[in-house]
Amino acid sequence: MMSPQRECPVCQAASCRHFIQVAPYDYWRCPFCEATFVDPAQLPSSDIERAQYHLHRNDVHDVRYRQFLARLASPLLERLAPNLSGLDYGCGPGPALAAMLTEAGHRMALYDPLFFDDPAVLGQRYDFITCTEVVEHFHHPFAEFARLDQLLKPGGWLAVMTTFQTDDAAFARWHYRRDPTHVVFYRPTTFQAMARHYQWQCDIPCANVALLYKPGRHQATCASLGAWGSKGEGSPTL
Repeated sequence: MMSPQRECPVCQAASCRHFIQVAPYDYWRCPFCEATFVDPAQLPSSDIERAQYHLHRNDVHDVRYRQFLARLASPLLERLAPNLSGLDYGCGPGPALAAMLTEAGHRMALYDPLFFDDPAVLGQRYDFITCTEVVEHFHHPFAEFARLDQLLKPGGWLAVMTTFQTDDAAFARWHYRRDPTHVVFYRPTTFQAMARHYQWQCDIPCANVALLYKPGRHQATCASLGAWGSKGEGSPTL
């Protein structure tokens, strides 16, 4: 018998309810951050993930791919001072975004657990971090976003691009859902709630892009719990 509740992998709220079954997967919905996620027992194996990732053909010099990435790069570059240090987290086999940001005058490091697995990169801190088409793959987004917060310097930007989940009625036939490695789906509300917890500032400059600013120590203010609720039973612990 299926449990009536699950813990949210994004914010750790304990009161997530079953949302929909689209065989062979069950999906759950968080009432706090509004993330939708695959049942933890149905997460893909590392072999399935590796096979799917090797199907990607992301050419650093592909003009159309660069235009796609510019949806994140352009608003991010508008907010960056010159000559900063950046990390392309989950860059994949063809780090085109890192090349674009290097061409714009920034120093880029690469990290990807399959293609650029360099632990030393995770021992540094960065002025900005990019995650393009990455966060939907996270099996443990709670831990991943905590890591990204630690990697980001105060006064830095975390730039995320992922296709936002919008129309519940279309979820079952949504092309983005059909990728077996896409296991968490976010809404603008999810990033806004996350920002409140970390005392970040959240900007959604266009569809499917979230720019999260981590204030410097002198700028930080006490954030309202807002959608994260109180620390009572069922509230998230992120």
